[in-house]
Amino acid sequence: MSESPSDARPAEKTPAFSRLLPTLLLLLTVFGPISMDLYLPALPALTTELGAATSIAQLTVTACLIGLAGGQLIAGSLSDRFGRRWILLIGTIAYILTSVLCAISPGVELLIIARLVQGFAGGVGIVIAQAAGRDIYSGGPLIRFYGRLTVIGGLAAIVGPLLGGLLNTVTDWRGLFLFLAAIGAGILIAILLIFRETLPVEHRTRGGFAHILHDFRTLLADRAFLGAVLTQGFLYAALFAYLSGATFVLQGIYGLSPQEYALAFGLNSAGFMLFGYLGGRSAEKWSIPGTLSIGILIAGLGAAGILASGITALPLWVIIVSLLALASGVAISSPPATTIALVGYPQIAGTASSLLGMVRFGFGGIAAPLVGIAGATSILPLGIVTITSVALAGTAFLTLARRSPRLPRASAAISTAPTPRTDEPARRK
Repeated sequence: MSESPSDARPAEKTPAFSRLLPTLLLLLTVFGPISMDLYLPALPALTTELGAATSIAQLTVTACLIGLAGGQLIAGSLSDRFGRRWILLIGTIAYILTSVLCAISPGVELLIIARLVQGFAGGVGIVIAQAAGRDIYSGGPLIRFYGRLTVIGGLAAIVGPLLGGLLNTVTDWRGLFLFLAAIGAGILIAILLIFRETLPVEHRTRGGFAHILHDFRTLLADRAFLGAVLTQGFLYAALFAYLSGATFVLQGIYGLSPQEYALAFGLNSAGFMLFGYLGGRSAEKWSIPGTLSIGILIAGLGAAGILASGITALPLWVIIVSLLALASGVAISSPPATTIALVGYPQIAGTASSLLGMVRFGFGGIAAPLVGIAGATSILPLGIVTITSVALAGTAFLTLARRSPRLPRASAAISTAPTPRTDEPARRK
């Protein structure tokens, strides 16, 4: 890390945090991609063993996405009121237990339910990472932090299927879920040792459900916030459609082995990691809305290539390059869009982060099963879902976020010492 938490905020307002805390926050983001990607190489075998249809087996992916969305929506608001640490501990313990439940599920029905709860618990780590980052960073360091979140997400997406393909040679899909439980246990130990509370008591929200609804209304009335969130939601719908359908496209249609699929998936995830870093740097040094626009454009080119591969038979390299462009475009968009959404709300960063995460994974959960409508023998549904999603993302950005007067143009426009919003002093201790 190029800056510590104490470098990013005024010294008199910032408690002393461990220099390992930013690293731990980055690790918390692995809950999403590792839960999604580790068992993907074994998904066809899981489908066969449990005697499920392709579309039903893909519901194990969809259930996890919906859980990730719901977990973030609830945990973010709770962490604004009760603090980050205890909410994070509860979510991590629940993740470990539900991963074990996934491993011992006797049928696909129970597995789908267990995946829903596992995703719900995993969503806690994702939303706390974003909110705690907003607690300790601002200005340019905040954009760099969100860029690193994207990079680590891409790294986890690389390691997940590669490790899943490797483990699948020595164990079955049940063993992969036990491995997820072990990862959760390791992160739990790190939280106990490193994570100190990042949200002081005097900065927490007060009140009950009515105040939470007030925060939601405040956020949704902001065109910049709403545009950024919808843009990310539609782009992540395209990304998760790819995650759900790529296994059957590359293995079922193009005949790749689980290990070859893991390598192809790893290449695309490497692009996600690289372009996520470049997106963060571009947003910091050049333009926040400009970087977001480029990300949407590149994702659109990738979606167009996937659609073309569904309309007519094209070589393997075309679909791999198209998937790479789609993933890279989403990665470029993530740091600037996250910054637009969260920068204006330091006092309710958990709530703002929860809405962003809920829309990302919720839209993804809706889009993912659509790619299995035609079974495992056609790319066309994947192409239609991705091109439609990217087109909607571009529309949301142009009609909402780009026209908002609150839209920050570069990191210089972001306050380096965020203060509480003046419209809610009565709610703070």
